[in-house]
Amino acid sequence: MSGIIGKKVGMTSIFSADGRNVACTLIEAGPCVVTQVKNVETDGYNAVQLAFGERKEKNTPKPLIGHFKKAGTTPKQKVVEFRDFRVEFEGQVELGKSVIADEVFVEGDFVDAIGTSKGKGFQGVVKRHGFAGVGGQTHGQHNRQRHPGSIGACSWPSRVFKGMRMAGRTGGDRVKVVNLKVLKIYPEKNLLLVSGSVPGPKNSFVILEK
Repeated sequence: MSGIIGKKVGMTSIFSADGRNVACTLIEAGPCVVTQVKNVETDGYNAVQLAFGERKEKNTPKPLIGHFKKAGTTPKQKVVEFRDFRVEFEGQVELGKSVIADEVFVEGDFVDAIGTSKGKGFQGVVKRHGFAGVGGQTHGQHNRQRHPGSIGACSWPSRVFKGMRMAGRTGGDRVKVVNLKVLKIYPEKNLLLVSGSVPGPKNSFVILEK
């Protein structure tokens, strides 16, 4: 597979061999269950569907219950499809098989982490876009230092351009952080220690890709 599903445990720091203090994130990666295998003949492309995290059957839609029973597993919380998995795994994945972190990654690998960033609600331009605020009374401002100021002309274009940086709902977006190094693997606990920060709060789902 090209990746695995995990859950963010939290952040910590370790000392590297040269004495540097490295910020890192602990992720509970797996065990995941293969719930579907797609191939070129039937689906037009190669892919493996993995599921992670236990879910109560009474809170699971009936079509999903049947889908999981076909794979011989209990209902899961998170289902992710990994397309175009690596050639060396072709033929080794089968329905209902358990996938663990040390089967996919080795220490020293560089991975991409995909998660949902923390939602911060409706925010102004200073917090949302890093505006410095209006120190002097310019740009059409008066006595409102954290407001954006003038946003356009009058007769032309007579509208606000798309993509204008303004106030709005902040966070809660799908975010991808690339090139995080796998510093340590704890196979007995299905834990990965990766360098840097990972999007989302504690206990949120994270997708790790090679």
